[in-house]
Amino acid sequence: MTKRILATSGGFIGTGLWGVLTPAPTMLRALELTGKERPKVALVLTASGDDPQYLAQMYSALAGSSCDVDHLALFTQPNRRPDEILGWADVVWVGGGSVANLLALWRLHGVDTAMADAWETGTILAGVSAGSICWHVGGPTDSFGKDLQPVTNALALLPYGNGVHYDSEVQRRPLLHQLVRDEVLPTSYATDDRVGILYEGAEPVEVICDLDADPETGPAAYRVERIAGEVVETRLAPGLMS
Repeated sequence: MTKRILATSGGFIGTGLWGVLTPAPTMLRALELTGKERPKVALVLTASGDDPQYLAQMYSALAGSSCDVDHLALFTQPNRRPDEILGWADVVWVGGGSVANLLALWRLHGVDTAMADAWETGTILAGVSAGSICWHVGGPTDSFGKDLQPVTNALALLPYGNGVHYDSEVQRRPLLHQLVRDEVLPTSYATDDRVGILYEGAEPVEVICDLDADPETGPAAYRVERIAGEVVETRLAPGLMS
C-alpha cells in the first residue's frame, strides 16, 4: 500500500467570484492519485476552529469535482468518530489556521492516531499551511502571535521540518534557515504559495504548482539542509523529482 502525503501552500484558487474557490492542480492531483472514479474526501478544519463559513466554502469548491464529501468537526464536540471518517476517506484535506491548536485538539480526541492509521492503509493525507506543517516534525508558525515561532511537536509522519508561504511572508524563510542551522528542525522542505510537495512514504517525489508559471523563475519548493554547519537551500522546480 503506497502511503502518500501532499503538503501544500495552495490547493484551491479563486474563481473571480467573491469567496468562491475551485480545486487547483494540487488538490486535483490528490483526487487523481486515489484511482477512484468518485473519491471520498474528508474535510478537517480544526485549525480554524471548524469555522462554518470556511467549511461551506470547501463544500462548495468540491461540488463539481465528482467526489463525495464529509467532514470531521471537533467543536463543540466531535461530529464523527475520527477513526471512522478518516478510515472512510480516500483523501483527507486539512485546512489552514493554528497548527498549535490543531495538534493539541487532535491529540486530545485521538485524531493524531486516526490520521496515522488512515495513512498506513492508503488514505492520502493533504492540506494547506497548518494542514501541511502538521504531517512533519514542525516548522515556523504564527500560531502564537505576529512574530513567528517554531512548533516542534507535529505528527512527524514525515521526518522533516516544513516551511509554508515561503515567498509571501517575510519571516518564514529566515526563521526556517535559523531553525535548521541550530538543529531545532532537521532537513526541511518548504513551499511557495500555490505550490505543493507530494511524498510517497517519506520521500518527496513531485512538486506541483497551482499556476501556469515559468518553472525556472516561478513559484517552487525548496530543500533546506545543514551541511558542514552551514544552511544550504536548493530550489525544487515543479515536476517529478529525480
